[in-house]
Amino acid sequence: MMRKKLIIFDFDGTLGDTRRNIVKTMQMTIKELQLPGRTDDECASTIGLPLVGCFRALFPHLQPEQYQLCANTYRRIFNENLQSIKPQAFPHVVETLSALKEQGFTLTIASSRSHASLSELTEDMGISDCISYLIGADDVKQAKPQPEPVLNTLAAMHFEANEALVVGDMAVDILMGANAGAKTCGVTWGNGTKKELQEAGADYIIDTIEELIEIANRI
Repeated sequence: MMRKKLIIFDFDGTLGDTRRNIVKTMQMTIKELQLPGRTDDECASTIGLPLVGCFRALFPHLQPEQYQLCANTYRRIFNENLQSIKPQAFPHVVETLSALKEQGFTLTIASSRSHASLSELTEDMGISDCISYLIGADDVKQAKPQPEPVLNTLAAMHFEANEALVVGDMAVDILMGANAGAKTCGVTWGNGTKKELQEAGADYIIDTIEELIEIANRI
C-alpha cells in the first residue's frame, strides 16, 4: 500500500486571509517612509514575495539599503496591527486540513513571511496541530519562485518530489513547485488570478479548499 503524499501549502492567500492586514501595513509603511503612493491592488500584487522583493517590485529605483528599511518598518507595523486586526483562516480551511491529516497526508507550509510570524499565525488560526513542518523566508537563501523551500521540505520530511503537491494562490507558488519537480495546485480565492495560475502551469486549479481532498486522493 502506497503511503499518502506530502502537501506543501502557501500561507497568505491560501490558508490565511491576510490581504487586509498586508495591504494596510504596506500603505502605512509607504506613508511613514514618505514614498510615492501605491494602490491597494498594486500592494496586493506583491503578496507572496519576500518583503524586500515586495518593495523592490513597488519601488524599483530605491537604493539597496532603503529596501531593508522598508522591510523592517513593515514588520514593526504589521506586529502592531495584529493587535487590532486578527487574520482569519479562509472558510473550511481548518476542517479540510483536519480531514487531510486524518486521512494520512503529511501537511507542511512554505511561506514568504518570517518563520516566527508563520508559527504565531498558524497557532492563532487553530491549524498548527495539522502542520508537521514550517519554512519561512528566513529559513532559505533562495525564496519563491526558486525551488529551495520545496526541496528543503522534501529533505526534512523524507519525501520525493513526485510524492508532493504544492498548493498556492500565486504564480510564484506554482513555479516554486514545478521547479522542484512536484505537482501543483492553484487556488482562486487568494491574491492571484485564475489566468495567472494557468499561465504559471498549475496542474490543478480549485475554487474551494474542499476540492483539494479529491485531488490529493487521486494523484
